[in-house]
Amino acid sequence: MRYDEPLFRPPSEAESFILQATLGCSWNACTYCAMYRTKAYRVRPLEEILRDIATGARLADEVRHVFVADGDPLGMAMEHWEPILLALGAAFPRLRRVSTYATARNLLEKSAADLLRLRELGLGLLYIGPESGDDDTLHRLAKGASAADHVEAAAKARAAGMEQSLIFLLGAGGLEHSETHARASGRLASAMDPRFLSTLTLTVVPGTPIATLEAQGRFVLPPVVGLLRELRWFIEEARPSAAIFRANHASNYLPIGGRLPRDRDSILAAIDEALAGQRTLRPEWLRGL
Repeated sequence: MRYDEPLFRPPSEAESFILQATLGCSWNACTYCAMYRTKAYRVRPLEEILRDIATGARLADEVRHVFVADGDPLGMAMEHWEPILLALGAAFPRLRRVSTYATARNLLEKSAADLLRLRELGLGLLYIGPESGDDDTLHRLAKGASAADHVEAAAKARAAGMEQSLIFLLGAGGLEHSETHARASGRLASAMDPRFLSTLTLTVVPGTPIATLEAQGRFVLPPVVGLLRELRWFIEEARPSAAIFRANHASNYLPIGGRLPRDRDSILAAIDEALAGQRTLRPEWLRGL
């Protein structure tokens, strides 16, 4: 396969067939994100995408999952999505799931009928990164959507039968808004009620707007103990009906996971042990991204 680098995918899609349908991110304004700043957004020509699927068909007996990249392919028109999903189903007879990144904006722009059609054709999992549930923090992050927008978008996805995997960013509110950000994020996770839920830790990447704010003293990332407190506040507030929770991303100091609400008490106990210095944290040199 030919890929236009850089190419990103969620950690859980490590064994998936990656289909690059768009290049870059149509929004590409989030102040913390450096993923697609070297790319101008465009949707690849449909014939190119279909050729890639045909090339990948040699793996027909191996492919169970397909991840459609780059940044927010859900924004593609149905005239692109329908032939892509039909071709994936034909090329990979053992295909169980197609997933992609999505934003609240492009979910809300799709009609309920369009989402139902995408689900019928196999698009079953959306990776959504609200990053925060606090509207002030969302504004500073330039997410382009409010907490209420994310709740509405999640309801549309759920009505169409699509599962969600949500990502929240510890530290995204900075030191000043740490608790507000963390607790509001937990409440938004409850309202969106995903199947999968994860927290990552903000890394300030050189060249991003948030790095400029940090250099000017206008953004301060909480210290490690503050990030652990944010994780605790988040878990205290998060009340999904039944979610697999993970905080084991390479960016996190405390790799931890479980099921919510079933394992809430044990997760909180583990965080308390870390806060008390009774658990070994991931060292900086292992926090490669």
